[in-house]
Amino acid sequence: MTRLLDELTPYVGRLCAPIALADGPDAAQEALIAVFQNLRSLREPAALYGWVRRIAVREAVRVAQRNARQQPAELAEIPAPGSAELAVDVQDVLDRLSPEHRAILMLREVEGLDERSAAEVLAVSAGTAKSRLSRAKSAFRKAWDS
Repeated sequence: MTRLLDELTPYVGRLCAPIALADGPDAAQEALIAVFQNLRSLREPAALYGWVRRIAVREAVRVAQRNARQQPAELAEIPAPGSAELAVDVQDVLDRLSPEHRAILMLREVEGLDERSAAEVLAVSAGTAKSRLSRAKSAFRKAWDS
């Protein structure tokens, strides 16, 4: 169990942090607890990481919604592409999005999942995932421009 925990902890942390923001460590801890409580329900050991991803993302969204932390910030001017300031500004805009929007953007843009796979992870229909992605991108653009 210790080896499994050592293997899964960084992965779960990487998934929870961009969704739950400051509550990422709490979400990761709760996700790991859920993983170990439900480990017997894993039918296909080869699917461990997909199964853990599903639990971690759902837990991160739940924790983010529960704590509902918003950190509004003003963007003074847009830095040059590739600069450290731009990365900070992008993170600031992401921080202002809802947990659901951060989750779908993270699954699509960071994890590289298609809409169907992202929908499965989020336990929503493919149509819901597609519309949520569209709204997330729109919200990102609106927050970026403000």
